Formats: sequence, C-alpha cells, structure tokens
Amino acid sequence: MKKIAPLLLPILALAACGEEPAPEPTPEAAPAAEEVVELPAPDQELFAGLLAEQCPGAEPVNTAVCRRAMGAEEAVCEYGLGDDEYLRNAATIAVNEAGDAWMLTEGDAVCPQ
Repeated sequence: MKKIAPLLLPILALAACGEEPAPEPTPEAAPAAEEVVELPAPDQELFAGLLAEQCPGAEPVNTAVCRRAMGAEEAVCEYGLGDDEYLRNAATIAVNEAGDAWMLTEGDAVCPQ
C-alpha cells in the first residue's frame, strides 16, 4: 500500500482540481471536396470510336497507338485505316472543356478525303 500511495497522490490532486469545460469547437467551413474524374488512358478502341464518330464515312481504324506525357491533357495517336497495318496517319486528341471525355482536336481535317 505504501508503494501505491505516492502514485495515487498526484492523481487525487488532479481529480480535486476543478475541470473547466472544453470550449466548443467553432464550426469551420470544410473545403468542398473537388470531384476528380479519371479518364481512361487513350488506346486503340477509344481512338477508333472518336474517329468513327467524327468521320462516319471513313474506313475503320485497323491499328492505333496513342502516346501522352504524364499528366498531359493531349495525346498524339498514330493510326492505320482499313487493311493498312502501318501507322501512316496521326491525330491529336485532348480532354474536353468539361474534363470528362476525350475529343479529336483537328475536327474534320483528320477525316480522309
């Protein structure tokens, strides 16, 4: 009991002190969480759909390779149409103004004549 008494004395002294209530937290306006839309990486399927939408009469994309720098809002896609297995053509795609989809930047200029 003699060993416990020195330990209890400071605890009892603190318990005897009156406790003030903690101040109520002031409500702070929490910053609105910004919604982040993650776009799919541009690939052959995505590019083929964009080109087919922009140029309905064009041959379908046979092969395509899209490259973009990390975090860039544009990508360059090289592609071949129809039976062509070579990447003879190139087009640039970019994130639209809403930031939720890819779009062709050259418009009708990329459509084959």
